[in-house]
Amino acid sequence: MSTFKAPKGTYDLIPPVSATYLAVREAIAAPLRRSGYGYVETPGFEDVNLFARGVGESTDIVTKEMYAFETKGGDRLALRPEGTASVLRAALEANLHKQGNLPVKLWYSGSYYRYERPQKGRYRHFSQVGAEAIGSEDPALDAELIILADEAYRSLGLRNFRILLNSLGDKECRPVYREALQDFLRGLDLDEDTLRRAEINPLRVLDDKREAVQKQLVGAPLLRDYLCDACKAYHEEVRALITAAGVVFEDDPKLVRGLDYYTRTTFEFVHDGLGSQSAVGGGGRYDGLSEMIGGPALPSVGWALGVDRTVLALEAEGVALDLPSATSVFAVALGEEARRILFGKVTELRRVGIAADFSFGGKGLKGSMKDANRSGARFAVVAGERDLAEGVVQLKDMESGEQRPVALDDLLDAVRTELA
Repeated sequence: MSTFKAPKGTYDLIPPVSATYLAVREAIAAPLRRSGYGYVETPGFEDVNLFARGVGESTDIVTKEMYAFETKGGDRLALRPEGTASVLRAALEANLHKQGNLPVKLWYSGSYYRYERPQKGRYRHFSQVGAEAIGSEDPALDAELIILADEAYRSLGLRNFRILLNSLGDKECRPVYREALQDFLRGLDLDEDTLRRAEINPLRVLDDKREAVQKQLVGAPLLRDYLCDACKAYHEEVRALITAAGVVFEDDPKLVRGLDYYTRTTFEFVHDGLGSQSAVGGGGRYDGLSEMIGGPALPSVGWALGVDRTVLALEAEGVALDLPSATSVFAVALGEEARRILFGKVTELRRVGIAADFSFGGKGLKGSMKDANRSGARFAVVAGERDLAEGVVQLKDMESGEQRPVALDDLLDAVRTELA
């Protein structure tokens, strides 16, 4: 037993479970790649102020959950708690918005970190796939991203998820709503921290999960009643485009999500089979974020989908992904000459794209065939001195148990034919 364990609230991805996580990431990314989104990868840590400004100083993420530290050189850094601010920072630093092709469409995949109370579906280290469309204010772009996320989930076989949709207004109409909401909140029996949050960003209070707070929020003013004509028209166009694409959604006038940078369109994917941690992903429009972090005005929209929670949703629905076997051919060599020759054949098979493995460690026939069974290989290639003297190897079908000799020089073609 090792002295060390994974830190509290984290997990290790190991085979065979890791294959499911990889398949989920690929399924989420596939529609994005088909829709003009290019891959971006950012550092695991950034200037702490990037998140304080972008995510919001009043959010739980910044005030309670961010892993912040000071380097030997005196820089204040933070492990990234989310992806959007980092991706936008990278796009601005590389001047992608100046290359004349807006929107800049990017997707990413990686690990994120938040200091939270660990529970199923909520970890201190978690994995997301995200997408950002930077530099264009177009309801069709909002609709595109929602449709692509829906497509990704359905391609995995998920069915019991819901899409919640709302509009948070813009800099024209939100201040009026903000004032009305603050007036309402000041009349409630709230603790000091919550009242302080209400003064900084009252929408955060609507996102408070405590039952005692939610009970008092009954009758709170709703943002939809304060939307300006432009925001109403924009939101209706998003709804119309999603509906025309056959994507079902629910209007949720209380949906605000936990980040300060959202404007207008906001949405969340929830799965009712996950208990309290029901959100599997979400996103929205963030037209002012670029200016918040020192860039030009670049209206943008994006989302992030949780890989961990998507896997839990698949388990809740009993969906087993059809994963390809990691190994198609397993070579079993009996004797030193056979080891050298079959190792060369395994290398040849791999070079033409056939997944092949080898019985390492000099085991006997029985132990090597156990390895072949455990590998999940469709075929075993077995050879000893007598086989090689005759210029053949034995090709065994691991499903049927049938075995036949194949000329050593014809092995590559024979395996290709069997796997076709």
